[in-house]
Amino acid sequence: MKIGITIGDINGIGPEVIIKALNDQRLLKSLVPVIYGSYKVLSYHKNIVKDSNVVFHSVANGAQAVAGKVNVVNCWEDNINISLGKATEEGGKYAYLALDRAMNDLKSGNIDAVVTGPLNKNAMQQAKFPYPGHTEYFTANDKAGQSVMMLVSDSLKVALVTNHLPLSLVPGTLTKELIIEKLKILNRTLIQDFGYERPSISVLGLNPHASDDGTIGDEEEKVIRPAIIEAKKQGILAAGPYPADGFFGSGLWKKTDAVLAMYHDQGLIPFKALSFGAGTNVTAGLSFVRTSPDHGTAYDIAGNNEADESSMIRAIYMAADIVNHRKEYHSSRENALVRREKQSAGLND
Repeated sequence: MKIGITIGDINGIGPEVIIKALNDQRLLKSLVPVIYGSYKVLSYHKNIVKDSNVVFHSVANGAQAVAGKVNVVNCWEDNINISLGKATEEGGKYAYLALDRAMNDLKSGNIDAVVTGPLNKNAMQQAKFPYPGHTEYFTANDKAGQSVMMLVSDSLKVALVTNHLPLSLVPGTLTKELIIEKLKILNRTLIQDFGYERPSISVLGLNPHASDDGTIGDEEEKVIRPAIIEAKKQGILAAGPYPADGFFGSGLWKKTDAVLAMYHDQGLIPFKALSFGAGTNVTAGLSFVRTSPDHGTAYDIAGNNEADESSMIRAIYMAADIVNHRKEYHSSRENALVRREKQSAGLND
């Protein structure tokens, strides 16, 4: 299995955590890593890591990747200035180039999944990156229409209705139809990518106390609850809307398979408080598999050899696990279809 890994912002900790993650020989025995970035930039960051035994193997694309090697697709030949700990146009430009090369290999079937190194949104805007973040970039390039940003740990899965959106725009963006679509994507993802048979999904409200029966806002009664009712009619085990503070504070999150939050911080603050460093970002609803570590560029420690690679390791393994889950899911569906056809043919005889 070939797992693409984009270098992310060259001025942040992305290259460092990639190098540290691939220093583990056990990982190389279970999959074939393909880094999209620059041999020169990776060598620069390898000197920061110091104790790494990683040897880079240059290839033209993912199709040429060799098992047992740390393969590198050089996405540019320029000599560039690395400004550790700073958001620069160069940092955004080359992260964008790496993303596009990985996307091309995904579309060509040269790699089986992609894991993305962290970006800095300011640097990406300086480089004229036309998307709020990774999630929107991959959704647009996959022509998926809708996707779901989802944070996953061993004990908690949190998905979002809205992603990188100013808080002032969230209420006007929420519709019954949007929430139903996100619930359908999340439900399908839990089944085909994580192996649940009938997953339970808890839906959070938007307002404090989930509006207290309409006394603090009306989005729960007008939008969220009707979406949950309709989702149930379609066979989705959705419940709510729950007040977000009480839901996490009382431990109700332990009794559900996944949580659907209305906006970014509502879901990600409790997730990172409970699982920071042990989480993985998954873009649900795409035709391919994309994961990433649950942290950003961490400019404050870039270049200090202090970054923890554990979330990157989890993101790489989770990408491989999801690819396998999808294969098993589609194989079981095909087998079931064949059995039904044989049974039908027998009855007709």
